[in-house]
Amino acid sequence: MTAVAAAEPHRRPLLGRLKALGRGPLFTTAVLVLTLLVLVALLAPLLAPYDPDRMDLGSSLVGTGPDHLLGTDQSGRDILSRLLHGARTGLLGPLLVVGLSTVLGVLLGVVAGWRGGWVDALLSRAMDLVFSFPGLLLAILFVAVTGPGLTAPVIAMAIAYSPYVGRLVRGIARQEKARPYIESYRVQGWSGWTICLRHLLPNIAPTVLAQSAVNFGYALMDLAALSFLGFGVQPPTADWGAMINEGQQAVLQGAMLPALAPAGCIVIAVVAFGIVGEGIADRIARRER
Repeated sequence: MTAVAAAEPHRRPLLGRLKALGRGPLFTTAVLVLTLLVLVALLAPLLAPYDPDRMDLGSSLVGTGPDHLLGTDQSGRDILSRLLHGARTGLLGPLLVVGLSTVLGVLLGVVAGWRGGWVDALLSRAMDLVFSFPGLLLAILFVAVTGPGLTAPVIAMAIAYSPYVGRLVRGIARQEKARPYIESYRVQGWSGWTICLRHLLPNIAPTVLAQSAVNFGYALMDLAALSFLGFGVQPPTADWGAMINEGQQAVLQGAMLPALAPAGCIVIAVVAFGIVGEGIADRIARRER
Protein backbone atom coordinates (compact mmCIF):
# COMPACT_ATOMS: atom_id res chain seq x y z
CA MET A 1 0.00 0.00 0.00
CA THR A 2 1.43 3.39 -0.96
CA ALA A 3 1.85 6.26 1.47
CA VAL A 4 -0.86 8.22 -0.30
CA ALA A 5 -3.34 5.34 -0.11
CA ALA A 6 -2.57 4.92 3.57
CA ALA A 7 -3.08 8.61 4.20
CA GLU A 8 -6.40 8.61 2.33
CA PRO A 9 -8.48 5.69 3.67
CA HIS A 10 -11.68 7.71 3.60
CA ARG A 11 -11.85 7.83 -0.20
CA ARG A 12 -14.16 5.42 -1.96
CA PRO A 13 -15.19 5.23 -5.59
CA LEU A 14 -17.79 7.93 -6.22
CA LEU A 15 -20.31 5.54 -7.79
CA GLY A 16 -20.07 3.20 -4.83
CA ARG A 17 -20.66 6.00 -2.37
CA LEU A 18 -23.71 7.26 -4.24
CA LYS A 19 -25.18 3.75 -4.39
CA ALA A 20 -24.72 3.43 -0.63
CA LEU A 21 -26.90 6.51 -0.14
CA GLY A 22 -29.95 5.04 -1.84
CA ARG A 23 -31.33 3.13 1.10
CA GLY A 24 -34.53 3.52 3.11
CA PRO A 25 -38.18 3.27 2.03
CA LEU A 26 -38.92 7.00 2.31
CA PHE A 27 -35.82 7.91 0.35
CA THR A 28 -36.59 5.28 -2.28
CA THR A 29 -40.19 6.49 -2.59
CA ALA A 30 -39.03 10.07 -3.08
CA VAL A 31 -36.58 8.97 -5.77
CA LEU A 32 -39.35 7.06 -7.54
CA VAL A 33 -41.63 10.11 -7.40
CA LEU A 34 -38.93 12.31 -8.90
CA THR A 35 -38.21 9.72 -11.58
CA LEU A 36 -41.91 9.67 -12.45
CA LEU A 37 -41.99 13.47 -12.66
CA VAL A 38 -39.02 13.48 -15.02
CA LEU A 39 -40.61 10.83 -17.23
CA VAL A 40 -43.88 12.76 -17.28
CA ALA A 41 -42.04 15.91 -18.32
CA LEU A 42 -40.17 14.10 -21.08
CA LEU A 43 -43.22 12.23 -22.39
CA ALA A 44 -45.81 14.97 -21.89
CA PRO A 45 -46.67 15.33 -25.62
CA LEU A 46 -47.37 11.59 -25.78
CA LEU A 47 -49.25 11.33 -22.48
CA ALA A 48 -51.41 14.46 -22.68
CA PRO A 49 -54.90 13.65 -24.03
CA TYR A 50 -55.41 17.18 -25.42
CA ASP A 51 -53.47 20.17 -26.64
CA PRO A 52 -52.73 22.06 -23.39
CA ASP A 53 -53.45 25.44 -25.02
CA ARG A 54 -56.67 24.45 -26.83
CA MET A 55 -59.52 26.58 -25.49
CA ASP A 56 -63.17 25.55 -25.52
CA LEU A 57 -65.34 28.12 -23.77
CA GLY A 58 -68.32 25.79 -24.12
CA SER A 59 -66.58 23.35 -21.78
CA SER A 60 -65.57 25.90 -19.14
CA LEU A 61 -65.07 24.42 -15.66
CA VAL A 62 -66.31 20.98 -16.62
CA GLY A 63 -65.94 18.58 -13.71
CA THR A 64 -64.01 15.34 -13.65
CA GLY A 65 -65.18 12.65 -16.05
CA PRO A 66 -64.08 10.20 -18.74
CA ASP A 67 -63.44 13.00 -21.26
CA HIS A 68 -61.49 15.18 -18.79
CA LEU A 69 -60.07 13.16 -15.92
CA LEU A 70 -59.28 16.28 -13.88
CA GLY A 71 -61.85 18.54 -15.47
CA THR A 72 -61.20 21.80 -17.32
CA ASP A 73 -60.27 25.33 -16.32
CA GLN A 74 -62.29 28.49 -16.93
CA SER A 75 -61.08 28.64 -20.53
CA GLY A 76 -62.13 25.04 -21.20
CA ARG A 77 -58.54 23.73 -21.33
CA ASP A 78 -57.92 20.22 -20.08
CA ILE A 79 -56.27 20.42 -16.64
CA LEU A 80 -54.49 17.07 -16.89
CA SER A 81 -52.88 18.04 -20.20
CA ARG A 82 -51.73 21.35 -18.76
CA LEU A 83 -50.33 19.63 -15.67
CA LEU A 84 -48.30 17.21 -17.79
CA HIS A 85 -46.89 19.96 -19.98
CA GLY A 86 -46.44 22.20 -16.95
CA ALA A 87 -44.01 19.65 -15.54
CA ARG A 88 -41.64 20.64 -18.34
CA THR A 89 -41.38 24.30 -17.39
CA GLY A 90 -41.76 23.39 -13.73
CA LEU A 91 -38.63 21.21 -13.80
CA LEU A 92 -36.60 22.92 -16.52
CA GLY A 93 -36.32 26.24 -14.70
CA PRO A 94 -35.08 24.74 -11.40
CA LEU A 95 -32.72 22.45 -13.32
CA LEU A 96 -31.09 25.45 -14.97
CA VAL A 97 -30.94 27.31 -11.65
CA VAL A 98 -29.35 24.39 -9.81
CA GLY A 99 -26.94 23.63 -12.65
CA LEU A 100 -25.68 27.20 -12.94
CA SER A 101 -25.58 27.86 -9.18
CA THR A 102 -23.77 24.57 -8.52
CA VAL A 103 -21.06 25.25 -11.09
CA LEU A 104 -20.59 28.82 -9.84
CA GLY A 105 -20.77 27.83 -6.17
CA VAL A 106 -18.30 24.95 -6.52
CA LEU A 107 -15.85 27.17 -8.40
CA LEU A 108 -16.05 29.96 -5.82
CA GLY A 109 -15.94 27.56 -2.87
CA VAL A 110 -12.96 25.55 -4.11
CA VAL A 111 -10.95 28.66 -5.00
CA ALA A 112 -11.75 30.33 -1.67
CA GLY A 113 -11.08 27.25 0.46
CA TRP A 114 -8.00 26.14 -1.45
CA ARG A 115 -6.24 29.48 -1.88
CA GLY A 116 -7.09 31.01 1.49
CA GLY A 117 -5.73 34.42 2.49
CA TRP A 118 -7.08 37.54 0.81
CA VAL A 119 -8.67 35.48 -1.97
CA ASP A 120 -10.73 33.57 0.60
CA ALA A 121 -11.66 36.77 2.42
CA LEU A 122 -12.74 38.54 -0.78
CA LEU A 123 -14.81 35.66 -2.14
CA SER A 124 -16.35 34.93 1.27
CA ARG A 125 -17.48 38.54 1.67
CA ALA A 126 -18.91 38.50 -1.86
CA MET A 127 -20.87 35.31 -1.11
CA ASP A 128 -22.10 36.77 2.19
CA LEU A 129 -23.31 39.87 0.35
CA VAL A 130 -25.27 37.84 -2.22
CA PHE A 131 -26.54 35.50 0.52
CA SER A 132 -28.03 38.44 2.42
CA PHE A 133 -30.03 39.59 -0.62
CA PRO A 134 -33.43 37.85 -1.03
CA GLY A 135 -33.47 35.72 -4.17
CA LEU A 136 -37.06 36.58 -5.08
CA LEU A 137 -36.35 40.30 -4.83
CA LEU A 138 -33.27 39.89 -7.02
CA ALA A 139 -35.36 38.01 -9.59
CA ILE A 140 -38.02 40.72 -9.59
CA LEU A 141 -35.33 43.35 -10.18
CA PHE A 142 -33.98 41.34 -13.12
CA VAL A 143 -37.48 40.99 -14.56
CA ALA A 144 -38.05 44.74 -14.16
CA VAL A 145 -35.00 45.35 -16.37
CA THR A 146 -35.38 42.59 -18.96
CA GLY A 147 -39.11 41.83 -18.91
CA PRO A 148 -41.03 38.73 -17.73
CA GLY A 149 -40.15 35.24 -18.87
CA LEU A 150 -38.01 32.33 -17.73
CA THR A 151 -34.51 33.63 -18.57
CA ALA A 152 -34.26 36.55 -16.13
CA PRO A 153 -35.60 34.66 -13.08
CA VAL A 154 -33.30 31.70 -13.82
CA ILE A 155 -30.20 33.91 -13.98
CA ALA A 156 -31.19 35.83 -10.87
CA MET A 157 -32.03 32.72 -8.85
CA ALA A 158 -28.79 31.03 -9.95
CA ILE A 159 -26.81 33.98 -8.60
CA ALA A 160 -28.84 33.98 -5.40
CA TYR A 161 -28.43 30.23 -4.82
CA SER A 162 -24.68 30.04 -5.57
CA PRO A 163 -23.62 31.09 -2.01
CA TYR A 164 -25.50 28.10 -0.55
CA VAL A 165 -23.20 25.81 -2.50
CA GLY A 166 -20.13 28.04 -2.31
CA ARG A 167 -20.06 28.34 1.47
CA LEU A 168 -20.59 24.61 1.88
CA VAL A 169 -17.82 23.72 -0.59
CA ARG A 170 -15.46 26.27 0.94
CA GLY A 171 -15.75 24.64 4.36
CA ILE A 172 -15.16 21.15 2.97
CA ALA A 173 -12.24 22.34 0.84
CA ARG A 174 -10.54 23.84 3.90
CA GLN A 175 -10.98 20.58 5.81
CA GLU A 176 -9.71 18.45 2.92
CA LYS A 177 -6.74 20.75 2.37
CA ALA A 178 -5.50 19.97 5.90
CA ARG A 179 -5.62 16.18 5.42
CA PRO A 180 -2.32 14.27 5.15
CA TYR A 181 -3.03 12.85 1.68
CA ILE A 182 -3.03 16.38 0.20
CA GLU A 183 0.54 16.96 1.40
CA SER A 184 1.50 13.52 0.08
CA TYR A 185 0.33 14.49 -3.39
CA ARG A 186 2.14 17.82 -3.15
CA VAL A 187 5.37 16.03 -2.29
CA GLN A 188 4.94 13.91 -5.40
CA GLY A 189 4.81 17.10 -7.47
CA TRP A 190 1.08 17.24 -8.18
CA SER A 191 -0.30 20.72 -8.85
CA GLY A 192 -3.07 22.13 -6.71
CA TRP A 193 -5.61 22.11 -9.55
CA THR A 194 -4.81 18.48 -10.37
CA ILE A 195 -5.38 17.47 -6.76
CA CYS A 196 -8.66 19.41 -6.70
CA LEU A 197 -9.97 17.88 -9.91
CA ARG A 198 -8.93 14.29 -9.23
CA HIS A 199 -9.47 14.01 -5.49
CA LEU A 200 -11.14 17.03 -3.86
CA LEU A 201 -14.14 17.27 -6.20
CA PRO A 202 -15.02 13.53 -6.01
CA ASN A 203 -14.89 13.78 -2.21
CA ILE A 204 -17.29 16.72 -2.05
CA ALA A 205 -19.61 15.47 -4.82
CA PRO A 206 -22.11 13.62 -2.54
CA THR A 207 -22.43 16.66 -0.24
CA VAL A 208 -22.91 18.98 -3.22
CA LEU A 209 -25.49 16.56 -4.61
CA ALA A 210 -27.44 16.70 -1.34
CA GLN A 211 -27.41 20.50 -1.31
CA SER A 212 -28.37 20.64 -4.98
CA ALA A 213 -31.38 18.39 -4.39
CA VAL A 214 -32.62 20.67 -1.61
CA ASN A 215 -31.91 23.75 -3.73
CA PHE A 216 -33.90 22.21 -6.59
CA GLY A 217 -37.02 22.06 -4.44
CA TYR A 218 -36.61 25.63 -3.24
CA ALA A 219 -35.89 26.87 -6.77
CA LEU A 220 -39.00 25.10 -8.06
CA MET A 221 -41.09 26.79 -5.37
CA ASP A 222 -39.53 30.23 -5.97
CA LEU A 223 -39.95 30.08 -9.75
CA ALA A 224 -43.54 28.93 -9.34
CA ALA A 225 -44.14 31.89 -7.03
CA LEU A 226 -42.69 34.24 -9.64
CA SER A 227 -44.96 32.75 -12.31
CA PHE A 228 -47.91 33.09 -9.94
CA LEU A 229 -47.07 36.78 -9.51
CA GLY A 230 -46.76 37.24 -13.28
CA PHE A 231 -42.97 37.66 -13.41
CA GLY A 232 -42.08 34.22 -14.72
CA VAL A 233 -43.55 31.99 -17.42
CA GLN A 234 -46.32 33.85 -19.22
CA PRO A 235 -49.75 32.54 -20.30
CA PRO A 236 -50.87 30.64 -22.26
CA THR A 237 -47.77 28.47 -21.67
CA ALA A 238 -48.61 25.68 -19.23
CA ASP A 239 -46.78 26.26 -15.94
CA TRP A 240 -47.77 25.14 -12.47
CA GLY A 241 -47.31 28.55 -10.86
CA ALA A 242 -49.18 30.37 -13.62
CA MET A 243 -51.95 27.75 -13.46
CA ILE A 244 -52.53 28.56 -9.77
CA ASN A 245 -52.86 32.23 -10.68
CA GLU A 246 -55.31 31.43 -13.47
CA GLY A 247 -57.28 29.10 -11.17
CA GLN A 248 -58.04 31.76 -8.55
CA GLN A 249 -61.20 32.89 -10.30
CA ALA A 250 -62.32 29.28 -10.67
CA VAL A 251 -62.02 28.81 -6.90
CA LEU A 252 -64.42 31.71 -6.37
CA GLN A 253 -66.87 29.88 -8.65
CA GLY A 254 -66.58 26.67 -6.63
CA ALA A 255 -64.14 24.80 -8.89
CA MET A 256 -61.09 23.83 -6.82
CA LEU A 257 -59.08 21.60 -9.17
CA PRO A 258 -57.76 24.34 -11.53
CA ALA A 259 -55.78 25.75 -8.60
CA LEU A 260 -55.38 22.75 -6.30
CA ALA A 261 -54.02 20.34 -8.92
CA PRO A 262 -50.93 22.41 -9.84
CA ALA A 263 -50.45 23.39 -6.20
CA GLY A 264 -50.44 19.69 -5.27
CA CYS A 265 -47.84 18.95 -7.95
CA ILE A 266 -45.59 21.68 -6.59
CA VAL A 267 -45.92 20.39 -3.02
CA ILE A 268 -45.20 16.80 -4.03
CA ALA A 269 -42.13 17.80 -6.05
CA VAL A 270 -40.72 20.09 -3.35
CA VAL A 271 -41.23 17.51 -0.61
CA ALA A 272 -39.67 14.75 -2.73
CA PHE A 273 -36.60 16.84 -3.50
CA GLY A 274 -36.30 17.79 0.16
CA ILE A 275 -36.46 14.15 1.27
CA VAL A 276 -33.81 13.13 -1.25
CA GLY A 277 -31.51 15.98 -0.28
CA GLU A 278 -31.91 15.48 3.46
CA GLY A 279 -31.59 11.71 3.03
CA ILE A 280 -28.27 12.04 1.25
CA ALA A 281 -27.00 14.56 3.82
CA ASP A 282 -28.07 12.35 6.72
CA ARG A 283 -26.31 9.31 5.30
CA ILE A 284 -23.14 11.33 4.69
CA ALA A 285 -23.19 12.57 8.29
CA ARG A 286 -23.72 9.08 9.73
CA ARG A 287 -20.94 7.61 7.60
CA GLU A 288 -18.45 10.27 8.68
CA ARG A 289 -19.05 9.90 12.44
